[in-house]
Amino acid sequence: MEDLKVITEEWQFLLAALPRGVDLEKSLRETGGYQRKRAFRRAEALLRLALAYGFCGLSLRQTAAWAQAQKIARLSDVAVLKRLRAVADWLGVLVGAKLAERAEIPAGLSPGLRLRVMDATTVSGPGSQGTDWRVHVGFGLAPWVLDHIDLTGAEGGETFRRFPLSANDLVLGDRGYAHRSGLAAVRQAGGHFLVRLNWSNVPLQDQRGRGFDLLKALRRIEGTEVVEYAVQTAPEPSQQIPALPVRLIAVRKSPAAAEKERRRIQRQAAKKGRQANPRSLEAAGYIFVLTSLPEPQLCAEQALELYRFRWQIELAFKRLKGLLGLGELSARDPDLARSALYAKLLAALLLEDLTGKFLAFSPWGFPLPAPPG
Repeated sequence: MEDLKVITEEWQFLLAALPRGVDLEKSLRETGGYQRKRAFRRAEALLRLALAYGFCGLSLRQTAAWAQAQKIARLSDVAVLKRLRAVADWLGVLVGAKLAERAEIPAGLSPGLRLRVMDATTVSGPGSQGTDWRVHVGFGLAPWVLDHIDLTGAEGGETFRRFPLSANDLVLGDRGYAHRSGLAAVRQAGGHFLVRLNWSNVPLQDQRGRGFDLLKALRRIEGTEVVEYAVQTAPEPSQQIPALPVRLIAVRKSPAAAEKERRRIQRQAAKKGRQANPRSLEAAGYIFVLTSLPEPQLCAEQALELYRFRWQIELAFKRLKGLLGLGELSARDPDLARSALYAKLLAALLLEDLTGKFLAFSPWGFPLPAPPG
């Protein structure tokens, strides 16, 4: 019930963290979110209703009872359902505005270079054992901010093409983002990438266009040395994807780390009733990444150290799933589910500001309104 306390006792402070320049009333009208305005004369009351349901995890009936107890509105659970189904687009606008506000903050390893991490997490509906939604999130590092969110169905795969990209970006991704189409999209935008590589998902060539044997190259690594190869991704003519000059950077894992990964691979294979691929087990003994950034801007050791930043995205998703219940939804209706997800994400952004940025910025812990005129 601590979450509920935030939108009852600390509501005005939470409102103060909304993106400046966003007119709640106007944006609600423009997205068609008003359903029988008689029950909700102000958009902020509807926002509180959405957060009570999506962020605080109340049922529709509990949300209706809470709204009446707080003298926000007298509604049935069916009326709550109808109103929340109608505000998904509006909540998405608010999330987008908050992210756009954060994206103005300069970030990067050096002037002119912005470091970003992309990842996705799965969300299950009520009673589901699988994936019903995917939340694709972009994080900026140094400073640490969420800068993009995209919500898709289960079919929405991980790809850099899903994110807005610019010429000063250096984007980090795990093996799910190591696909030629996404890597090409980064380069076409003028940006650069650093991705963890799977031994099989990106065919590589030497600089003369001949096949490059990845595992053979990895076997040459001795001890703790870091090795680097100048290679290129194989072109994909059917999709008009050209060859991309890249650097393959690799290091051997410790015996303990390699064994841990091999056990994981074997467990996954056993669950599917098959033997683990011998090449996957061999590749588990190494860490290898691919980057398009030239060596003068990022040496091999720096690239591997930089990739370690990826653990922050995992911690962020764990926090969202654990503290905000992002991994599960009680809604079966698609529009209601979208509203609940956006409410959770909006609450995460607002609370992150309240507990971090504004507490560090001022002793009163919230932003003051802009001066008149």
